[in-house]
Amino acid sequence: MAKKKTEENKQQPAVVNETSLAFFEKYINNPSPTGFEWKGQEIWLDYIKPYIDDHYVDNYGTAVGIINPTAEYKVVIEAHADEISWFVNYITNDGLIYVIRNGGSDHQIAPSKRVDIHTDNGIVKAVFGWPAIHTRLGGEKEEAPTLKNIFLDCGCTSKDEVEALGIHVGCVITYEDEFMVLNNRYYVGRALDNRAGGFMIAEVARLLKENNIQLPFGLYIVNAVQEEIGLRGAEMIAHRIKPNVAIVTDVTHDTGTPMINKITQGDLACGKGPVISYAPAVQNNLNKLLIESAQKANIPFQRQASSRSTGTDTDAFAYSNDGVPSALISLPLRYMHTTVEMIHKEDVDNVIRLIYESLLNIQNGQDFRYIK
Repeated sequence: MAKKKTEENKQQPAVVNETSLAFFEKYINNPSPTGFEWKGQEIWLDYIKPYIDDHYVDNYGTAVGIINPTAEYKVVIEAHADEISWFVNYITNDGLIYVIRNGGSDHQIAPSKRVDIHTDNGIVKAVFGWPAIHTRLGGEKEEAPTLKNIFLDCGCTSKDEVEALGIHVGCVITYEDEFMVLNNRYYVGRALDNRAGGFMIAEVARLLKENNIQLPFGLYIVNAVQEEIGLRGAEMIAHRIKPNVAIVTDVTHDTGTPMINKITQGDLACGKGPVISYAPAVQNNLNKLLIESAQKANIPFQRQASSRSTGTDTDAFAYSNDGVPSALISLPLRYMHTTVEMIHKEDVDNVIRLIYESLLNIQNGQDFRYIK
């Protein structure tokens, strides 16, 4: 983007304030693994309720806040609430625990991480053990972490002792890492993918309320479950809402860090603004509206192309209900699916601004078809 626009934007007051930042930290620190999102959804709903007219939660936990619930024309802004995690899969006779993925959990970052095992009796602490470097020397090729050799140690010496703690096959496991601000520039934590999105759409609702904006259509602020295992929550809620338009926000890769190929992954960076996507599921007329909204409001933005699927809930909305004009605004993020995901504070503000400004430019009953 033009340097002038970036400089102009930096002079704008911050969107995120102390109250909303406190909510963001609480929301990130609360575990919401795929299929077990309800505690996080309660926190999200408590925050957003003052800014909406109505809300509901579906059978699997997707939360929907509504402004103008009686309006016929329906616009969705959406993010997903779930985080990657693990399941207890096998407990050995000597009290060690082997796991399987719940979403795209990375086995290579697991060794030496502290975790919370969620049981009916509460949280049980454990660690991913790993042999000391001294024991791995001796001329043989070192084993890399895999699903076959990473394991949890909760301090027990027998299967019976593990089970007495309330741990059983199917218990879900999350990392205990928490939110922090790095160099007064980055928000860092686990599950910024994509509870940062849930935070940003909640902030859009706050801005609409605080600025006394009267939208001419119904706005559905959707925090969907089960994205990490195939966009399932979005699939379900899209059929219930039957929206006319959907703007989805998720994270995408900052490709400026080592070991990422820009030729295949694109050239994207934290701090340079929201990312607007091009893909078959992205409706081009709606996409033009996003770009024009950004340009009009001096919001810096980047562009990304996806060859088939966006890999986000955009696809679920786009291909529902005979086709819903849908678009994707992504937040650049470093170190996706780790416990140290990083997002730039200015990008968060600018994604919020871009969604907000785009809503102001959507007309009631707007027809996005290419041929009319």
